[in-house]
Formats: sequence, structure tokens, C-alpha cells
Amino acid sequence: MISILIASQILSFLAIAALSVVIFALARQIGILHERLAPIGATQTQPGLEPGSAMPRIVMRTLEGGAFPIGEQLQRGARQLILFVTTDCPVCRRVIPLALGMAAEGKMELVLVGDGTPPEMHEMQARYGMGQTPFVSGPELGLVLQVSRLPFAAVVDDRGTLRAKGLVNTRAHLEQMLAAAPTEASDTSVFLPTLESAHAAV
Repeated sequence: MISILIASQILSFLAIAALSVVIFALARQIGILHERLAPIGATQTQPGLEPGSAMPRIVMRTLEGGAFPIGEQLQRGARQLILFVTTDCPVCRRVIPLALGMAAEGKMELVLVGDGTPPEMHEMQARYGMGQTPFVSGPELGLVLQVSRLPFAAVVDDRGTLRAKGLVNTRAHLEQMLAAAPTEASDTSVFLPTLESAHAAV
């Protein structure tokens, strides 16, 4: 009888240990899925400067300490995509090469706004081979656009007008946002994506 009780106790202990391992594995998989799936869609998430408004002139700082103004008029027909990233964002690691590739194709002028320590940002700059792509820092622009999650993008047209903003995680989202900006300075009748329409397009 005692042997049966001991055996049942051992089996109970083994069952509890197995369940603990399963719960730990499930928690780990949920964390991985959370990193892969968020953020979803080029969606507008926070209030702040609205599309159609003129971007205020804000002077950011490059990694070398130089001044880099945001909100100035661009060359006729140009579009500027401002991409907010951080050194510890897993989705940013996927989006940065996509944006750099699109800029190399001449689809837009790319400006990267980084958040992190100077050594981390220098390492990120070298890792992705940013070359002449401006990589700036400073909290002011993020406050104006009310950036709360990353990677976050904003598109500015050649007149210095904000045309679209939102979270992004694929090339399709970046191209969708660029489609909201005119390619000709004379074209002002542009569709501005809302939360519902941007989500439906994805």
C-alpha cells in the first residue's frame, strides 16, 4: 500500500513537472508570435499632427552632431519618408532594409529617426550600410506626430505637407503610405488613408 502511495506521488510530481515545461514553452511561443505580428498594418494610432497639415520646421541632430532640418520644402515632385526606429525593435530590423531599398530605387527621400544610445545607433548605421541616408535623433518630431509604437512612418510631400502617417511592417505598407503623397507639385487632390481604409487595403 505504501509503495502505491509513493508511486502515485512520484507520478504526480512528474505530471506537474511536465505541465510546467509545457506552460513555459507556450509562454515562449506567445512571446515570439507577439514580436512577429505587432504592429499590424499601416494604421493611424494616435492623435497629433494630422495629414494635410504643414510640417513644422524642426532641427534634428545627426549622429555626428550636425543639424538636419525637417519640415522644409523639397524639390518639385519629391516625397520624403520619415521612418522612426529603435535599436531594440525586432520589426524595425525587417523594415529598415526595405525602406533603404526603396530609397535606392528613387521612390522617395528617406530619413531615419533613431532612438537609442549613440554607440547602439552607430552600430545600427554600420550594420545596415545606410551610406548617405540621414540618420537623426531628437524627441521633438516624435512628440509632434505622437509616435508611441515603432516602426512608425510619416510621408511629407514637396511642399512640406504631411500626407500620411502610421505604423508599418511590410514593403506594401510603405508603398501604400507613399501613394498618399502626390508625385507632382500641382496635384493636390490626394486620398489620405484612414484607419479603416488602410487596414482594409492590407
